[in-house]
Amino acid sequence: MKWLEIIKLREADKSSGVLEKIFLSRGEIVQKGLIKFELYRHAFLETDLSVHLQWDSDEPEIRGSTLGLHLAQGLKNSGWLIIQFG
Repeated sequence: MKWLEIIKLREADKSSGVLEKIFLSRGEIVQKGLIKFELYRHAFLETDLSVHLQWDSDEPEIRGSTLGLHLAQGLKNSGWLIIQFG
């Protein structure tokens, strides 16, 4: 089953460099079932970021993947955080 995990962040300070840190570590991330790891920045609100993790596994992880939870933990001090699953 394919499923999508989305982590949205509204940074408190756009100069925090959180997107750059995620982007640089993206190539190092290898996890079973992870198909895609994409980063987005809102076109007009530079402080709005979105991390999309696309998975292919037997069942979606209802409370979030280990990777998603680690990313959220690392981002929570950078601003307002929302995690979505679908």
